[in-house]
Amino acid sequence: MMPTGPIAVLDSGLGGLTVVDALRKVLVGEDIIYFGDTAHLPYGNKSAATVTGFVRQIIQFLRPMHPKHIVIACNTATALALPAISQEHPTLSMSGVIEPGARAAVAAAGPKPIPVIGVIATEATVRSRAYGQAILRRRSMAQVLLRATPLLVPMIEEGRSSEDPVVELALRQYLQGMIQRKIDVLVLGCTHYPLIKRAIARVVGPKVKLIDSAEQCAQDVARRLRRKGLLRSAESGMPGGGGRFSSFVTDDPARFAMLASRFLRLRIDPPVLVEPRELYSAPPPLPLRATA
Repeated sequence: MMPTGPIAVLDSGLGGLTVVDALRKVLVGEDIIYFGDTAHLPYGNKSAATVTGFVRQIIQFLRPMHPKHIVIACNTATALALPAISQEHPTLSMSGVIEPGARAAVAAAGPKPIPVIGVIATEATVRSRAYGQAILRRRSMAQVLLRATPLLVPMIEEGRSSEDPVVELALRQYLQGMIQRKIDVLVLGCTHYPLIKRAIARVVGPKVKLIDSAEQCAQDVARRLRRKGLLRSAESGMPGGGGRFSSFVTDDPARFAMLASRFLRLRIDPPVLVEPRELYSAPPPLPLRATA
């Protein structure tokens, strides 16, 4: 692995772009490759074996691009696939979104003897109990409340925002039980959810600390690269270059390009379409293009 290698970010669709946005803020000079498995989304209602198979194919596709770090920027894929994939590729630098989010949640809970920590996520992430296990490893006396919120991702991908009354209505239904049990911290356990963070904050109130798993993931990646001497950004002292972005999708590149502008707040070049049957073959060379 070289400092000039790209960071590869993979997700079932668009949600991982919030991780890309966070990475671009903390690691300004880094080149980023994004892979959105849009033909197979959502991962949140699929089995561990199915999700692991999808991730395995994507990793095989990305390896010839020599990424210095791979981010599984999907809470469901992190929960269901990361342990097995890490064992299969012990030489690859790889991380997910759950451990950084759990670490931040415990830190935010403060000195309260038995803090109440809520987690909203997809059905598969909740079923895996990965967040609960990660939190309780660090804070055994915490009370962890998990809630599947399956309507939120499709609403966000429809273009609904924090100001949409339908979004707020759904959030109030989902979060009512947690609010009644006086949660201290709420983990946004899906990388789509930062796009409706303002609405979530309104619903839970100012006393509840929100943990953005995308932001925490980006900070974790920065620490890992810094520790390994693999930073390409300004703090590494390397002159010029960097900051370029390219993307791949497995379906509907036009829709991805349109919606990605909301996640990244900039226009991107059209993603390269990689049909699922192509994933086992080596990718064509792709020059990284500078973003606007």
